[in-house]
Amino acid sequence: MELENLTTGNGKVVRRIVICSVVLAIGMIGMLALASLRKPPAEVTRQERALRVEGLRIEKEDIPVLITGYGEVKALDVVSIAPEVSGKIVEIHPRLEVGEIIHGEELLFKIDPRDYMAARDSARATVRQWESSIARLKKQYTIDRDRLKTIERNRDLALAEFERVRELFEKDSVGTRSGVDAAERAANNAADLARQLEESVLLYPIQIREAESNLAAAQAARETAVTNLERCEVTSPFDGRVKLVSLEKGQYVVPGQSVLTLANDATLEIQVPLDSRDARQWLRFHRGEGNGTTAWFNDLEPVSCTIRWTEDREDHVWYGQLHRIVKFDQQTRTLTVAIRVEAQQALSDDPERLPLVEGMFCSVEIPGRTMKGVFRLPRWAVSFENTVYISTEDRLRTIPVAVARVQGEEAFVAEGLNPGDIVVVTRLIDPLENSLLEVTLEVNDEDNDS
Repeated sequence: MELENLTTGNGKVVRRIVICSVVLAIGMIGMLALASLRKPPAEVTRQERALRVEGLRIEKEDIPVLITGYGEVKALDVVSIAPEVSGKIVEIHPRLEVGEIIHGEELLFKIDPRDYMAARDSARATVRQWESSIARLKKQYTIDRDRLKTIERNRDLALAEFERVRELFEKDSVGTRSGVDAAERAANNAADLARQLEESVLLYPIQIREAESNLAAAQAARETAVTNLERCEVTSPFDGRVKLVSLEKGQYVVPGQSVLTLANDATLEIQVPLDSRDARQWLRFHRGEGNGTTAWFNDLEPVSCTIRWTEDREDHVWYGQLHRIVKFDQQTRTLTVAIRVEAQQALSDDPERLPLVEGMFCSVEIPGRTMKGVFRLPRWAVSFENTVYISTEDRLRTIPVAVARVQGEEAFVAEGLNPGDIVVVTRLIDPLENSLLEVTLEVNDEDNDS
């Protein structure tokens, strides 16, 4: 029984295998039949596709360098006004407000002058007193010198009389001892009087010099009093703009207390920091004309500079002059230069244009030296790796170059290219080297002019 069941199971497996084999055979036959009915595709010839680019045929040029920097406009002269004497403010300028223009020599403010007037009058009286004392001493000196001559003569006469009386008494026994003593006493008195007056006469020049010294001190005190009185009125030193004011009528001020600030807008200055490498390569210095005694930069050529307001670079343009080098900063590696702008250059005849004023932030273009024999390219035509793409027999080549300077939207190449080369100016992203190119040449402005 078991043998029959095993035989029956093996038969079913064999039948299934046979059926599957037949089905697969039929499928293969059908596939081959269908494949034999398909026509092979026509062969297509592959052609290389050219990249359409714009190119620029380059030639060597001499390009003037423009060094660009930024700086804030400031008034050249800014003066802080402080009183030189103390007192109460009794008068101020009617337009003493921030932004107002005060003309030169106009009264800014006035301090109560009464105490200083009294001090001036007292000093003047002291001067007159010492002048009178000197005059009196000189007059007395003249009188006493004349008196001294008379007294010296009296002394000589009294001494002669004493000698005569004494001789008569001692030799001829004429007269008395009392007469001799009286004559001697008179001679001594005359001599003592002469000595006293002589001492007085000798002291007069010293007394006069002392009085003259006191007079000089009194005159100095008088000048100080007069000057302090004049300092009660403070005037504007120039035509200035009120920049800062902290002053009210009735306020008490002391010397040195800053009460207002004036700015002289007649001359403006912009201090512009420049990269030290740009300054070294391109700034125009007077060669060999240093002062020879100070370790500082040679004088700069006073070239005309273009100033543009960063808020409106096209319509607000002014011109100034390169003036001097202000400082060198090793930390930032910058060289700061100063550009001067006179008021006539800062003003505008167009009422719709603003003048150049303090506080504006501007870009400054400074003409530098000339780059000799460089190739002018759009800045984007040079990669950050300092390479350019050129077309050689309509094939793309990558060339390393040496960039002399990047100026605005232009790059200037000093080495690596040859005159007549066609530089690809279309922006390409990772192109294949030696790719086929279809170049459209750009026409530069110089060609159009010719």
